[in-house]
Amino acid sequence: MTPQRYGHWIGGQWRQAEAHYAVVNPATEETVGHAPEAGPADVDAAVRAAREAYGAWSRTSPRGRAAVLERIADVLASRSADLVPLLQSETGATIRVASSMQIPTAVERFRRYARGAVEPDTLPLAPQPVRATPLAAGGLIGAAAVRRPVGVVGCITSYNFPLVNLAGKVAPALAMGNTVVAKPAQQDPLTCLLLGEVMKEAGLPDGVFNVVTGSGAAAGEALVAHPDVDMVSFTGSTAVGKAIARSAGTTMKRTLLELGGKGAAIVLRDAEADASVLRSAISAVGSTWAFHSGQICTAPTRVLVHRDQYELVITTLEQYARSLTIGDPVDNSTVVGPLISAAQRDRVEAFVAGALDQGARIVTGGQRPDLKPGFYAAPTLIADVTPDMTVAQEEIFGPVVVAIAYDTEDEAIEIANGTPYGLYDYVFSADPGRAWAVAARLRTGNVGINTAQRHPETPFGGFKDSGVGRDGGSFGLHAYSELQAVVWS
Repeated sequence: MTPQRYGHWIGGQWRQAEAHYAVVNPATEETVGHAPEAGPADVDAAVRAAREAYGAWSRTSPRGRAAVLERIADVLASRSADLVPLLQSETGATIRVASSMQIPTAVERFRRYARGAVEPDTLPLAPQPVRATPLAAGGLIGAAAVRRPVGVVGCITSYNFPLVNLAGKVAPALAMGNTVVAKPAQQDPLTCLLLGEVMKEAGLPDGVFNVVTGSGAAAGEALVAHPDVDMVSFTGSTAVGKAIARSAGTTMKRTLLELGGKGAAIVLRDAEADASVLRSAISAVGSTWAFHSGQICTAPTRVLVHRDQYELVITTLEQYARSLTIGDPVDNSTVVGPLISAAQRDRVEAFVAGALDQGARIVTGGQRPDLKPGFYAAPTLIADVTPDMTVAQEEIFGPVVVAIAYDTEDEAIEIANGTPYGLYDYVFSADPGRAWAVAARLRTGNVGINTAQRHPETPFGGFKDSGVGRDGGSFGLHAYSELQAVVWS
């Protein structure tokens, strides 16, 4: 079958492109489809469509917006059987991840913000007696703070969870009454393009949601720079996030930036007193290998262990890594699938080689698996790592864990805080109160205590180079709003 050529989704219909580029299956290296290459005119058309649709959509009642979002969830769920194979083929995700954590999570996000659309948007403020001034007569003055939509939102997303990440931006943006122009990651945009058809079938008015794609930075840069875009919501690398912030600042756009991470899992010395805590730590750190091949910004890629327990934890993690099946993501037995591209695989391998050059020890992995075709990297554990090594400082975004020994709790906290990032850290202790106290000293937006599990209503975002702003739950809903003060006598 000849791979399909897709168009941009603009104004509720397909817009044909003058040029296309190939989207490649990371497991087979075959072409999945051809995505459209956006030029400035395409981006401008998408933004104009969103601007024209904004007036009517922003005035749609909250219950009306909620009903549309609920229907989007229904249609998306009904098309899951068709979308999962496409999503899996363009992302390289295992069947377990693609079927259970891609479409279902996106569906739940639309349902969550259908509820969010009818959350109270007005905060009444107590009346205040105000004396007369040359400005106005005195009296009892009332006021309220009201959340209003921002306007046109540009949503730029990463490749690891294309549909989930996009739903996490689009759903709260639409719930607040904004309109959207999406620019998915270049590696896997096809399912995101089809979201336009899903939304139209659900009754979303034309122009409220638009999608443009491109193989390089040009489409995203044009979207960020466009004067009619009021907000940019971005998930991706810190380097690109900083470039977006610089560009957005010239037109005072609101930004929501969810950037890179270098998660630390601190295993406190008392963890050995409770076998279940130590098992939780091993499982959490092992998720760097077992969950989407480590292509997740919240992964605990640094494990910090007291020197007395260091070799025990290293041995246990080595056994865990060696037990994982690497291979074709379509196979139900596969745990570790491919990385998204040859370029990303080469990048991961370069980090591992650099660690060896700096004096670290490869405990397991480190060699390219004998699997062809596909962009595979073996689960890799690197020991004898010092905090200043490149692999301990930079986000690798692959199945690589580095193990660092510490002598005191203060030292562990200093090491955890000693990178430019601050997105997600973890503390494992037999004493949850002690873990809570350690969490208070970590410069990170999120802390997991004895678990890698998530809570869907928490504010998600980072400190330092890990970003600006928060999404998730009602915090994410509010991120796509502006506060307006209304005052009366």
